[in-house]
Amino acid sequence: MNYKEIISDLEKKLFHPVYFFCGEEPFYIDMLTNVIEKSVLDETEREFNQFVFYGRDSNLATVLDAAYRFPMMANYQVIIVKEAQDLKDLLPRAKEKSKEDEKEHLLISYLNNPQKTTVLVFCYKYKTLDMRTSLAKKISKSAVLFEAKRLYDNQIPAWIENYLKDKGLIIGHKALALLTEYLGNDLSKISNELNKLMITIAPPAEITVNDIEQNIGISKDYNVFELHNALGSKDAGKAMRIINYFASNTKDNPFVLSMGALYSYFSKLLIYHTLKDKTPNSVAASLGVSPFFVKDYISAGKAYSMESLQKVMHILKEYDLKSKGVGNISMDEGALYKELILKLVYLDKVVLESEPDWQII
Repeated sequence: MNYKEIISDLEKKLFHPVYFFCGEEPFYIDMLTNVIEKSVLDETEREFNQFVFYGRDSNLATVLDAAYRFPMMANYQVIIVKEAQDLKDLLPRAKEKSKEDEKEHLLISYLNNPQKTTVLVFCYKYKTLDMRTSLAKKISKSAVLFEAKRLYDNQIPAWIENYLKDKGLIIGHKALALLTEYLGNDLSKISNELNKLMITIAPPAEITVNDIEQNIGISKDYNVFELHNALGSKDAGKAMRIINYFASNTKDNPFVLSMGALYSYFSKLLIYHTLKDKTPNSVAASLGVSPFFVKDYISAGKAYSMESLQKVMHILKEYDLKSKGVGNISMDEGALYKELILKLVYLDKVVLESEPDWQII
């Protein structure tokens, strides 16, 4: 089942005895668990019938002992195991992986005859089950198994658009790019920031860069997205104004995050130069960007040749190492920011101390 199907069943009061949520993306695991916490029992029933265990502080026998009990003055009881990846004896130990051992596993035994009045939820974060094992096969067959996969960076814009669409809101292209660059791919962080926006913006409405600046605190003029545009158009003045802002606000603009964003931007320019088909739709698909921004990459591709991009990547590597203390004794993040951008802005005048240690093919 996908998460929408699970939520649909919960809203219809169709509850299953066992739910097993796993995967690298905790956002969906937390969201589904939260829905179960609020859907199965009413407020008065929760006090005596809803229990939370934490994997590190418990074991499977204790959890299942609670699951076998009957609810008190309610139709169901809810047992939630958070951080289940740390639960002792949840998975068979390495020395106990024979078929006979797995058949005797406590959870398999429970799944063979689960307590119908218990809703048992396992929150198995940051990991997945080995589907070759008898336990995983039994969970897949006898429980609601949902794997939350982490999204790739190029899937984040569509996720944000769909998240807002479900709430009756839309977002402009520039605002979407700004959020994507600033918030990264942490869905929990993204949803928290979007929820902040929705406190003051009622549907139907379009979220703009001004809304983001006022409610989230991302400057519409001084951000990594605008820095990319300044570098792509070789606008030295604008690039230095942005980087001076970053240098004076390193807490809100960590050097390591800006480096990652710059590397991603120039990597896309490298990919652009390798494309045989440079039509807008093809470029958008290959770079994983909105067609709205293709013209910016085409313009930047004219400003940076393959050879100059090789030089850029060498400089980025150099300053990544300097930010970690390699070849750098006294420069703080502010100074590193300024020196890095000066070299990128005046790239043609920079003489590398050593030859690049990789070649563009």
